[in-house]
Amino acid sequence: MPYSNFASMPCTLSRPAALLGERWTLLLLRQIFLGTRRFEDFQATMDISRSVLTDRLNVLLQENVLKRVPYSEDGRTRHEYRLTEKGRDLYPVLMALRTWGEKWMAPDEEESFHLHHRDCGGGVRAKVECTGCGAELSARDVEVTARQ
Repeated sequence: MPYSNFASMPCTLSRPAALLGERWTLLLLRQIFLGTRRFEDFQATMDISRSVLTDRLNVLLQENVLKRVPYSEDGRTRHEYRLTEKGRDLYPVLMALRTWGEKWMAPDEEESFHLHHRDCGGGVRAKVECTGCGAELSARDVEVTARQ
């Protein structure tokens, strides 16, 4: 199946995969969550070509994950990229990938930065929980049923 068909599948996992599955997109979102906002800064921190960066930013703008916000520099109006509510809601997705990556793909000494809760200093991790009772869940705790 062609990659472009994922976006039209009636599946709540295939549509996000179509948006986030391109290899630069998650890294671009990582940089945005780390505070990068300007085109030149993305290029410098990611070693990404201008054309690929432009394309990825345009897709995220079209999907309302990002918005362009004007700012002035040297008397010129320029734009920076900010997360929308839809974009901010991707934070747990990135944290889940990071949590998995830390456990299975990177020894502790390879971490380039640590994430800590501002208030208490504790570490950060993603978790899946029940909306009814708040219990933390694994795949074995979840039953899948057809929609009625």
